[in-house]
Amino acid sequence: MKQLAYITFLISLVNFSWAQEKSITQHSVDINGESIDYTAEVATLPLLNNQREAIAHIQYTYYTRNSKAYKTRPLVISFNGGPGSGSVWMHLAYTGPRVLKISDEGFPVQPYGHKQNPFSILDVADIVYVNPVNTGYSRPVLNEDGKFDKSKFFGVNADINYLSEWINTFVTKKDKWLAPKFLIGESYGTTRVSGLANALQNQHWMYINGVILVSPTELGLDLSGPVEIANRLPYFAAAAWYHNKLEPSLQNKPILDMLKEVENYTINTLTPALIKGGFIEDSKKQQVANQMAKYAGIKPEIFLENNLDVSYNLFWKSLKKNDGFTVGRLDSRYLGLDEKTAGTRPDYNAELTSWLQSFTPAINNYYRNELNYKTDLKYNMFGNVYPWDRTQNNNTGKQLRQAMAQNPSLNVMIQSGLFDGATTYFNAKYTMWHIDDSGKLKNRFTLKTYESGHMMYLRRDDLQTANNDLRDFILKSIPKENKPIKY
Repeated sequence: MKQLAYITFLISLVNFSWAQEKSITQHSVDINGESIDYTAEVATLPLLNNQREAIAHIQYTYYTRNSKAYKTRPLVISFNGGPGSGSVWMHLAYTGPRVLKISDEGFPVQPYGHKQNPFSILDVADIVYVNPVNTGYSRPVLNEDGKFDKSKFFGVNADINYLSEWINTFVTKKDKWLAPKFLIGESYGTTRVSGLANALQNQHWMYINGVILVSPTELGLDLSGPVEIANRLPYFAAAAWYHNKLEPSLQNKPILDMLKEVENYTINTLTPALIKGGFIEDSKKQQVANQMAKYAGIKPEIFLENNLDVSYNLFWKSLKKNDGFTVGRLDSRYLGLDEKTAGTRPDYNAELTSWLQSFTPAINNYYRNELNYKTDLKYNMFGNVYPWDRTQNNNTGKQLRQAMAQNPSLNVMIQSGLFDGATTYFNAKYTMWHIDDSGKLKNRFTLKTYESGHMMYLRRDDLQTANNDLRDFILKSIPKENKPIKY
């Protein structure tokens, strides 16, 4: 028994040997004209099993404003998505005190690097960016065979369970139990934080003030069938508007005015027509194809050839086909070049290759040279987290609804880019409408849209606006002092 314990101890040491002891550094940033002094802490915090043995080392970056009110300052806990994505995206481009050096519209520039973020929310909240297992610098503890139990980490429920345990430990070690707490997730991170709100409240008795869903997924809600097909059209119209592919009567309208018209058509005409499937009248089918083409900026024949069911991939391939380009998936402002003009999908995601060109050198340089965190371990922009189990309780939208019902002070804000073709703004709106079908919670939801894509903050104007929206949401979601929290 002693020999087994000794072997386990050695394995833990081997797995942890790559990690530097925590790095704590002092910095300042000017936010909205105010100089903010802050502390940055980069470290790993082990995740323990029931036998108090480390099964993973979770790396985090924690920013705290130097303040006497530390214990009660709001805490924002930040996750990105994937599900195998590191926390780099919102960390070094959105809410943190430093952002990428990129163009004002979000495209790469050289030399690469980072600069101050004059719009960071660090003035009103402390922020921790968390890298789940196999993302960023976080890694599982391997056994003597060099393996680990993936089922403990890789799945909708496993992810929520272990991260809620880790958050509980983090909040305790950092003495933040008295602080108002907020969860922010992007893309798959919205699935994660929706479930975490419920798990933290019901398994750890930690109550959350707000959940921010940046470019949300469907959160387990069913968007299949005619609704899924119809809901694509507002996004198609937004992307076509950006690329000047609409007829003048639509192109000359402000984008939100144009989209209001398209949404009305989608809800009241298109969805009922699609419900008829193959029994729709020929004349009606032609009429619908013509109208969809008018809003999407592509030929009616494309809709007819696909029985009105034009996929996202085909749209990205078709919109600027005559110009020789494809458009991006996560942000359709970005253009790609395919080898062949023909086909039903782009060769690659134009926006993602652009982003990785900017982010990868910046985050590696930032950790090593400004935050003084030195390790030979690779920073996983995307880590291997597969197979990812979605087979059980993949209903985090309803879990979020339950958390809101139990907690009268829990509010939700959704942020969506109009040109995001992966988690579209209209699907986000639809999801918001259906998280609580009773309508009893609708006054506690806020939806904000931006004239950019999945990572709306890459566009400088939206970086400012989105952070200001976050700041307002945080401050408004903190109950007034000594006011009872109740229905």
